[in-house]
Amino acid sequence: MGSFSIWHWVIVLVIVMLVFGTKKLRNIGSDLGGAVKGFKDGMKEGGSEGEQNAAKLADDRNKKSDTIDVEAKEKSSS
Repeated sequence: MGSFSIWHWVIVLVIVMLVFGTKKLRNIGSDLGGAVKGFKDGMKEGGSEGEQNAAKLADDRNKKSDTIDVEAKEKSSS
């Protein structure tokens, strides 16, 4: 009862194909594959570029002397 047989999976696959259609499923698969590939490429090059961008942002923030750092407080109801 806990596991499904191959026939259960075949029926589920047929229902999914009827609902979404094969073209839409193919597009979803290619989009998902492209997203995974882009994520992997970003992780590979992110180490060196990410550190450089973080250092540049920190330098830019230090150069802006006209920025005022404030803390917001909640208004108390009396």
